[in-house]
Amino acid sequence: MTTTSPNPVLATPPAAPDQATAWFAAKLAVQTDVSDVYAALGRDEPGFVLVDTRDLASWRQGHILGAIHLPTGMIPLRAARLLDRAVPVVTYCWGPGCDGATKAAHALAGRGYQVKEMIGGIEYWIREGFPVQVAETGTVTGAVDPLTAPLRR
Repeated sequence: MTTTSPNPVLATPPAAPDQATAWFAAKLAVQTDVSDVYAALGRDEPGFVLVDTRDLASWRQGHILGAIHLPTGMIPLRAARLLDRAVPVVTYCWGPGCDGATKAAHALAGRGYQVKEMIGGIEYWIREGFPVQVAETGTVTGAVDPLTAPLRR
């Protein structure tokens, strides 16, 4: 007699379609990705302000062109001066291992801002080969990481 171990993917059954629809809609309401942010920033009016939530040394090391610098800890002091509550905000930090953008998004939402978090952070921005502003050298564009993004021809 052969025993099979349970399928780890289906050990917890998938959600019903209506539950899944609600979950994914809610997730999309609070998150966006680097490719969509890049595409939107290429428009005359992206419709949001991009906020880098990292510290000053990290900002100087490299940040996304067009972003404003607002470290999470400074939100109570500077958000009202730098941001318009009528304009949605997209936050980012280092990458998937960093929850700084999540903390900033939470703080901003608690102050009445419409906010989304850019999943992947600046790490995946760089890995997709998008340009970064570096304090000492200007704009830098690296090679696309072929394991995370399609190579552009």
